Amino acid sequence: MNKDIFVIVEQRAGHIQKVSYELIGEATKLAADLGEKVVAVLLGSNIASQAQALINYGAAKVLVVDNPVLEHYTTEPYAKAIYYIIKKFSPNIVLYGASSIGRDVAPRVAGRVHTGLTADCTGLAIDPETKLLMMTRPAFGGNIMATIVCRNYRPQMATVRPGVMAMPVKTISNKGEIINVDAGLSMADMNVEIMEVVESEQKVVDITEAKILVSGGRGVGGAEGYEPLRELAEELGGEVSSSRIGVDSGWIEKSRQVGQTGKTVRPNLYIACGISGAIQHLAGMEDSEFIIAINKDETCPMMKLADLGIVGDLKKIVPKLTKAIDVYRAAQKEL
Repeated sequence: MNKDIFVIVEQRAGHIQKVSYELIGEATKLAADLGEKVVAVLLGSNIASQAQALINYGAAKVLVVDNPVLEHYTTEPYAKAIYYIIKKFSPNIVLYGASSIGRDVAPRVAGRVHTGLTADCTGLAIDPETKLLMMTRPAFGGNIMATIVCRNYRPQMATVRPGVMAMPVKTISNKGEIINVDAGLSMADMNVEIMEVVESEQKVVDITEAKILVSGGRGVGGAEGYEPLRELAEELGGEVSSSRIGVDSGWIEKSRQVGQTGKTVRPNLYIACGISGAIQHLAGMEDSEFIIAINKDETCPMMKLADLGIVGDLKKIVPKLTKAIDVYRAAQKEL
């Protein structure tokens, strides 16, 4: 009988990635609806010391596969280890982060265990009647949201976009079980050899970590149109982001794209400047705590979603807003 929800933990250079904690938090909610447990699967080399952190964030059990072959991510050893875990423990549900690693290994494992895989999910829920996992993702170019179920095969598998799920609360007093698993790996499983790992010297901003985002769309008009947004973001202590049009037009780098084909964010404050609010973009930021929209079109979808809408020319409004904040802060310092 298939039982429990397994989260495949992603780590890089021994550091557990945020998406894994997000998945553990979401899996905890799903497990409560099923009366099952959350099991984290931690793979790596000299990684066992990180197991307790997964329990602190909600895992009831951690399966640790610690082997030198797993020091760096390569497809075959990781796929073999996860396949071994699934065959040995028979989980009901297996979740991966929809990162470059998750998107590589999840379909390979799904093929080996002969089950389905719903990729790039933005929502998960348990059907109260059938107890099946309902996996929601954008479809048809993001024009609709499709909910998919896997009725006849187990485990039910999904990759989930980083930043979609909320981070769970860390509780140091949590208790859980840590089990070391020998997946039978050896150097013979390495079908590629990593000669060298070169880290990029250029720091890529992770907009999913930002508490404040000032985001630009078609209305900024060009690369130079992001400069006033950068000034506002700097004044607020935030970061600049963009809708897809800015990236496709070469106005701003891909790492700052919000939306279905970009990143999912949930900052405390999201200021949408000249963004009409196509469903592909809304899917990436609709869970922001407070949304301000600045747009000439008062009827656009972003205005309807926003907590506060400002109708007008962003090229006039944004600089005035930046100056007003600067003046306010200067006055506060004098008090």
